[in-house]
Amino acid sequence: MDVTSIASVATNLSNANTNQAVSTAVLKKAIDASAEGALALIEALPGSQATQNLPANLGQNINTTA
Repeated sequence: MDVTSIASVATNLSNANTNQAVSTAVLKKAIDASAEGALALIEALPGSQATQNLPANLGQNINTTA
């Protein structure tokens, strides 16, 4: 093996490491953005105030014969 091929292999490995680090950073940002969106949706849900005026037995049974 000559010096040129060794340098080429080292450069390729360095590029692969850089590409993997960039891909990981982009994935982390995408996961963070997705988590923020999910949190916003959860916070947008109405509280239990809307269900306080309903009868206690409402929502206890499921009609399985429909």
